[in-house]
Amino acid sequence: MTEEHVHKIRLSRAQRFRRLILSFLDPRAWAHAVKVVNYFNYTHVAELRKVTRGRKVVISPLANFANGQNITLGDRCRIAANCYLWAGPGAGRIVLAEDVMLGPHVMMSASNYRFNDGSPVTDQAMKEADILIGRDVWIAYGAVILAGAEIGEGAIIGAGAVVRGKVEPFTIMAGNPAQPVGKRRLPGREA
Repeated sequence: MTEEHVHKIRLSRAQRFRRLILSFLDPRAWAHAVKVVNYFNYTHVAELRKVTRGRKVVISPLANFANGQNITLGDRCRIAANCYLWAGPGAGRIVLAEDVMLGPHVMMSASNYRFNDGSPVTDQAMKEADILIGRDVWIAYGAVILAGAEIGEGAIIGAGAVVRGKVEPFTIMAGNPAQPVGKRRLPGREA
């Protein structure tokens, strides 16, 4: 097997300018832009209007919401880019207490499709359960919080962890499925 050396094609300034001009003239680019604006509206703008928010909440413009009427964000919550908070379409709520911080790409879903009722899965009823997050919880990059999760005050959920069920206060969780790996120690709080 011979080794082949390939280099990236470098465009001149004139070629880059030509590409820019052509992109403005391409109707497909404008059609796609309309689709992007529509997606942003129905996953962020319109849903965020329905969310109950406390004071000083910081939400990335890239965060996504579903069924915002079933989402409550406490004071000083921080929602990073590409987080998905999908409350149930019926009664499944997502409730974040004060000072909760979500890292990028956190996924929360308060509903799930049933899968033993026939086919296709998307035609089956959904099961819903509330997600309750206590105050001062940090959920790191890429964590998945499943319907029915209850995360106690001060807990930390590690990057990529998958949480289902109850997490005790001040517990550090990691892995898939998430398991306790330590306890959070705070000044003035006994371990």
